[in-house]
Amino acid sequence: MAGSKPLRRLLGTLAVACATFAQLAPASAATPAAKPPAWSDVPAHFWAKPAIDAVARARPWMEDFGTSHFKPSALETRARFAHALVLAFGAGDAADHSISFKDLAPTDPYYPFAAIAVRHHWLPRVHGNFMPDDPVTMTDVHKALVRVLGLWDVAVGIDHFHTTDGYRFRHPKNVGALLVGMLLGLRYNHSDESLDVHPHDALKRSEVAWSLYQANLVRTTESWKISSIESDGYRNLHVGSVSPAMRKVIEFGLKYVGYPYIYAGEWGSPTPSGYCCGAQSQGGFDCSGLTWWLMKSPSGGFDNTRIRGYRGWWLPQRSSMEMAAVGSKIPFGRARAGDLMLYSSSGRSIDHVDVYLGYGWALDSSDGIGGVTV
Repeated sequence: MAGSKPLRRLLGTLAVACATFAQLAPASAATPAAKPPAWSDVPAHFWAKPAIDAVARARPWMEDFGTSHFKPSALETRARFAHALVLAFGAGDAADHSISFKDLAPTDPYYPFAAIAVRHHWLPRVHGNFMPDDPVTMTDVHKALVRVLGLWDVAVGIDHFHTTDGYRFRHPKNVGALLVGMLLGLRYNHSDESLDVHPHDALKRSEVAWSLYQANLVRTTESWKISSIESDGYRNLHVGSVSPAMRKVIEFGLKYVGYPYIYAGEWGSPTPSGYCCGAQSQGGFDCSGLTWWLMKSPSGGFDNTRIRGYRGWWLPQRSSMEMAAVGSKIPFGRARAGDLMLYSSSGRSIDHVDVYLGYGWALDSSDGIGGVTV
């Protein structure tokens, strides 16, 4: 309908105005009405319900549609996300009225939140616009929350990933923020893999609630995650000298940082039911699938040469256990970029594999972290 977007903006504006007034009003002004015992649109066993309760019931950060409706499947807009960021992490900040937007007037109730978000570099202006109705992506959310948690310098260090002899790896923008966000647990890895999100996906409110909830946990009770990332060498991420062939492998692998962990996944995009090696509803990888994606030369129905730009190497084995049964075993001290690293959680059998890059780093897809990381 032609008038549906303005109507949604009006309803959202009224909700923000009410939420803002409720926060500014003195506690003695009125006794707040009791919140209903349950969301009308969030099932009791919904995957994000604990996060939604934390950010929109225990706190008003995402209480945009009242106390009984959360709209978990609606896309989160930049205006609403800015509002949530300021309520969660910018309490007491004043809007900088020198910041202006072509598409958001200073009289708009969302303006103060947008101005604060821009001043802190949580969300950027684009050609003078704030684009309040555009949805946020996974990358947008990770960038904002990595800044909130004081880890932006680490993200910048990752973006400068280089070799000790001066080669700087080429990769998509924002790999650093995506990687830090993954290490912090900002992305939820679904058991229903069709729901998994990718870095450029527009996010539903349920996904944003999860990320906001996780960021607050890191800030309040899991600060060890910040300390761990700061002490692990990511701020100056580098490896030794690597061959031109391995540069291509590393740069290809960096394109998939932030992709989900998919059990038996071995392809960067969905595959049809007739695919030789099994169908997958989303692009993503398990540990040995990522190793195939990076290293395996074409055989049978598997050939991603045109996607990655190199042929790869002979690697017919599919599982980590099978990969461990062939080739020459070497001590860790002799490992070079391109070697396969094999792991055993039980001490008896191999159950994980990744691709070694040098200096202790590897390209990895882990169920524990929920996807592809360095």
